[in-house]
Amino acid sequence: MKVFLVVILILLAVLFLFVLVASWFLSGFSMGVKRQTLTEARKWQEDHYDLSWYDPLEKTEYTVQSYDGYLLHAEFLKNPVKTDRYVLISHGYTDNRFGSLKYTRMYLDFGFNVILYDLRAHGLNEPTYVTYSVRESRDLLAMIRDSEARFANMRVFGLQGESLGAATSVAVLKYTKRPDFVVADCGFSEIIPVLKVGLKSMHLPGFLVYPASLVTKLRYGLFYSEMRPIDSLKDSQVPILFMHGKEDSFIVPGHSEAMLKAAKGPAKLHLVDGANHAESAIKAPEEYRETVGAFLKELGLI
Repeated sequence: MKVFLVVILILLAVLFLFVLVASWFLSGFSMGVKRQTLTEARKWQEDHYDLSWYDPLEKTEYTVQSYDGYLLHAEFLKNPVKTDRYVLISHGYTDNRFGSLKYTRMYLDFGFNVILYDLRAHGLNEPTYVTYSVRESRDLLAMIRDSEARFANMRVFGLQGESLGAATSVAVLKYTKRPDFVVADCGFSEIIPVLKVGLKSMHLPGFLVYPASLVTKLRYGLFYSEMRPIDSLKDSQVPILFMHGKEDSFIVPGHSEAMLKAAKGPAKLHLVDGANHAESAIKAPEEYRETVGAFLKELGLI
């Protein structure tokens, strides 16, 4: 009996050590960013669609100070035709402002000036950790307020986001009613299910997300359960168009479906056949353009 108890205690100690080490690893891995350079991101865009229209545009680079003094690098793309419409685009995880160019030409054609920026920890910004919409949404609020002050002729103002950028564009609605619309492409409603997908791909048990959440609270000040953009929809009336690739296996369409149900204001969901994560605008560019255009026309914004 004593030998049996010793074996059980040893097994429990090994299990505890595994959970502790795995949780520490997952916490650091999930909150870190292996970010692309602007050069790498631009090359990817050029390899996947025509980017010849970008260089001739009149552009202005600038920085915006966020709520905690962190500097965000931004770029203003002036529409060749004078306009009082503006859209602010947020890119996805590990990407940077060049990742937003796949949506930019569409908005230029719709008569918008376009504001791009590097999300916290990405692009030209100082390295730091990500918080899956928590700090990022307050950064976006700083970008919105700066845009309002910087562009005095602004009449129409909207947000477009991809993946982390989409989640951020939804989460910021907790703080502001200013956007006339949001287009949220393949965003997550909460981060825990996404992390479980990642654990499965690494052949690790999904329950590790919970002890890793506790470690993340100790290391970074946040539980994973606080990273829930869907909670920002309960008091918002801002019109939202959710776009999602039907074949997205990373952030599954169910995230957009859940946010559609949670939305209190005008909201629609469009699923794109054959598109995986963040592929909709590239796989079906005309369908994407027509869907967004119809949404904006219905709102009387173009």
